Amino acid sequence: MTSSYSSLTRALAEALVDVLWFIDGSEDEQMDQDDAVKVMEGVAHVVSTLSSDQQQELIALLEEMATAETNPARREFLEEFPEGIRLIDHLS
Repeated sequence: MTSSYSSLTRALAEALVDVLWFIDGSEDEQMDQDDAVKVMEGVAHVVSTLSSDQQQELIALLEEMATAETNPARREFLEEFPEGIRLIDHLS
C-alpha cells in the first residue's frame, strides 16, 4: 500500500489535527470536558518542548493543511491551531 502522505511528520500532524478537531467539536455528553482540556494541554506541552526548527516545521505543515482544506470550519481550526496550542507564543 502506498502512503498518501509525503512524510511521517505530515502523517502525524494530520492525525494530531484529526484527534484535536474531534475533541474540540465534542459535546459534553460525548467527552468529559476536563479530559478534553487535559489532552489539549498535554499536546501544548509536547509541542512546547520541540526545537525551534521542529516548531517552524509544524507551523508550515499546518499552513499547508489550512490552504488545502475545503471545509471552512476546519480551515479556521487549522489557521488558529498554532496559537491555540501556544505554539506561536513560544516562537515570539
